[in-house]
Amino acid sequence: MSEPTVQAIIEQKLAAGIELAHLQVINESASHNVPAGSSSHFKVILVAAEFEGQRLLQRHRRVNKLLQAELQGPIHALAMHAFSPAEWLARQGNSPMSPPCLGGGV
Repeated sequence: MSEPTVQAIIEQKLAAGIELAHLQVINESASHNVPAGSSSHFKVILVAAEFEGQRLLQRHRRVNKLLQAELQGPIHALAMHAFSPAEWLARQGNSPMSPPCLGGGV
């Protein structure tokens, strides 16, 4: 049996650690200056009731804690968009676009 992908590990850890109304994990590695087939640059979109009333920093700390091992290893960059259900509804289910890669290596 093969090992789970980095993306699958991210999905599993976030789903197990936060009661999510919505989760989307996007591997954006192909848009960056990394070797073909890399899994090092990700964008996560999370919607959770627990984020209601929390500052952005608190939300990011929560996610960083859950993904601590991956952030010290295979994840080089993580774009994080964490919303309360009301914020997500106000955005009509749209998250910000990721900025273009400015180059550099991992």
